[in-house]
Amino acid sequence: MKEVTTRYVGLDVHKATISIAVADDGVAPVLFGTIANEATAVHKAVSLLKSGGKLVAAYEAGPTGYGLHRQLTQLGVDCVVVAPALIPRRAGDRVKTDNRDAIALARLLRSGDLTPVWVPGQQDEALRDLVRSRFDAKDDLRRAMHRLAKFLLRQSIQAPPGIKPWSARHLQWLETLRLNHPTSQLVFEDYRVAVHAARERVRRLEADLERCAEQSPRLGTILALQVLRGVAFLSAVTIVAEVGDFRRFPNAPRFMSFTRLTVSEHSSGQSRRQGRITRAGNRYLRHILVQAAHNARFAPSLEGELKRRLKDVPADLVALSVTAQNRLHRRYRHLDRRIGRPKAVTAVGRELAGFVWAIGQRMEAIAA
Repeated sequence: MKEVTTRYVGLDVHKATISIAVADDGVAPVLFGTIANEATAVHKAVSLLKSGGKLVAAYEAGPTGYGLHRQLTQLGVDCVVVAPALIPRRAGDRVKTDNRDAIALARLLRSGDLTPVWVPGQQDEALRDLVRSRFDAKDDLRRAMHRLAKFLLRQSIQAPPGIKPWSARHLQWLETLRLNHPTSQLVFEDYRVAVHAARERVRRLEADLERCAEQSPRLGTILALQVLRGVAFLSAVTIVAEVGDFRRFPNAPRFMSFTRLTVSEHSSGQSRRQGRITRAGNRYLRHILVQAAHNARFAPSLEGELKRRLKDVPADLVALSVTAQNRLHRRYRHLDRRIGRPKAVTAVGRELAGFVWAIGQRMEAIAA
């Protein structure tokens, strides 16, 4: 095999196997083979491929995570993980196999047409997994509550007047509720216990999040983000866990684009049409920003819980909090009259992302 300076390696990674293709400079990509997705097999393949020169590898982000990336990096391979949705595809290509995917990755890596994703460190990834576990627990709780509510509706049972659904009084009423038929009582108790267990799971995970956040090297950023109205602890830790290093975004528009709160567009010639937001990208981050943006509907204020969070905060962050409130409120008032509340809140969420980026940049610069 002829000597080359750089070898471009495409990896199509699955749970059990990895298909490998190699593209040398000036030579069409060729299939190297398929190996087991095991550390020993990967080490052996890298040793064979390194004999031809420096290795640059790429594989698609997916359910197999970043373990392969970390192993290849330790073996001296310059590895990138690429965004599957941003891989160029030929319009007429209707055949998809593991080998063809690996060859395509090698070719596109050599030509520089792949878009890498940020690979979190193990500590960042662990915090992100905990945040997403809480989101899953909240979804399970919502489903359990929905099942119980619909069961009671089928039984023509309603809470007494004046009791707000799922309040403390509502939960106490559920504990005292007795159905006429024994079998229906069994079903009711099962649904009620499921709701209670789901609530306890959410509480446990939120307590774990507080403890883990205190040990995180990004604790300063988590605390600083809470100067923004509508961004309390859970929102701040979610933002930090999903974004990681703010320095990878050179400017605020790039960060706004990462949240995918930007509108879709189809323009040609003199025609320009804009549609709904793209809904691509990080859905957890987008959810947090939109929920926080609802606070812009109200007049700016530094009272209540926000006042407590601003205590002992540097003056520049307090000033930024005031600036953010004023700007976002004006923006909401202006857009609400033109396009309605839902779209206005989404647009304000995009503006809020700019302030989040500014705080993240400030805290990363201090920590550096």
